Amino acid sequence: MTWRIRHQGSPRAIEGLTLTQVIDGLNEEKWEQTDEVMGPSDSDWVAIESHPQLAEAVADPEPPPPRFEEDESRLDMNPLIDVALVLLIFFILTTSYAALQKLLEMPSPAEKDDKPTVLQLTDEQVEALTVRVSVKLGSDGKPLIYVEKEAEPVPEDLLAATLKRYAGVKQKNNLLIDAQKGVTWGTIVMIQDAARGADFERVLHIAGNG
Repeated sequence: MTWRIRHQGSPRAIEGLTLTQVIDGLNEEKWEQTDEVMGPSDSDWVAIESHPQLAEAVADPEPPPPRFEEDESRLDMNPLIDVALVLLIFFILTTSYAALQKLLEMPSPAEKDDKPTVLQLTDEQVEALTVRVSVKLGSDGKPLIYVEKEAEPVPEDLLAATLKRYAGVKQKNNLLIDAQKGVTWGTIVMIQDAARGADFERVLHIAGNG
């Protein structure tokens, strides 16, 4: 039950094919519709296009797979998105660094020999004009921060909010830092930053301390 196929009028033929192989070869354009076949029940050669068992395959050949061509006019946005993300990360890091950076103004060499300006205030003036922050060292060497006459020290993360509350209640815009000897500059700078965050206009220090 095999099929034979040959070019039209050719004395040579391919033998031993199945009907499926003949149809597949036709779809793959191995044969032409004018080539001749002879099936198991055929007594003579018949053109592929005229054979009743191959008529459907000839009339409706399998279409070739579609070809997708790249549209050269289409703009590839991926590199642009990558650049935009890099710039965004750069600006975020720059802004965060600027916000966290703390600047401590140091006197210039020419000013080191000059005597600092000293304000002499009475206890009544201190009470009336300033919010007093006392800094002491605890038994473990860590600074303890007290605002005004509060009995308990104020945690560093609550200092700005506490100072702002005192400034609003007492309508004072000056902060006085009374730091025990041995308190580090880092603690002083932290208190100064909290004072600025609480909208104090001036930060004063008690002479002779630190």
